[in-house]
Amino acid sequence: MTSRHTPEPVDADEPWMRALHADTGYLLYRLGLRSGQLFNAALQESGLRLRHYALLRYLATVEGAPQRELSTALGYDPSAIVGLVDDLEKLAFVERRPAPTDRRARVVVLTDKGRAYLRDSDEASHRVTDELTSPLTARERETLHALLLRVARPQ
Repeated sequence: MTSRHTPEPVDADEPWMRALHADTGYLLYRLGLRSGQLFNAALQESGLRLRHYALLRYLATVEGAPQRELSTALGYDPSAIVGLVDDLEKLAFVERRPAPTDRRARVVVLTDKGRAYLRDSDEASHRVTDELTSPLTARERETLHALLLRVARPQ
């Protein structure tokens, strides 16, 4: 039987740690990891993950989208989109339908059941955001959101 070794806590006063905490890109990365972990935990009951939620949220803003558009808009690999759409289709949250302009092409469309899921999951989304931004004032939250929108948009 092997015993598990628990690593000692990392000393935040170490020079290399201070350098990491001075790097905005690293802090954004860490925030993204933490956000993803909290969001996935909040969605765990439904069996979905943040990637599924993001795809559903995007579909709520359009009348339907080809998988290629989903890949580009969300920044996910095209092969990942296929699996995500398959998962959501099994739950009847999305449907693949003929494209209105080209019957040979297919678009992914959000169903009423998918819209209901999004409405039900809004509370979880707000809880995660509140937890992540709890150290900030309401005004700081607004500023952070505005700044993140500016840097998150593709150039």
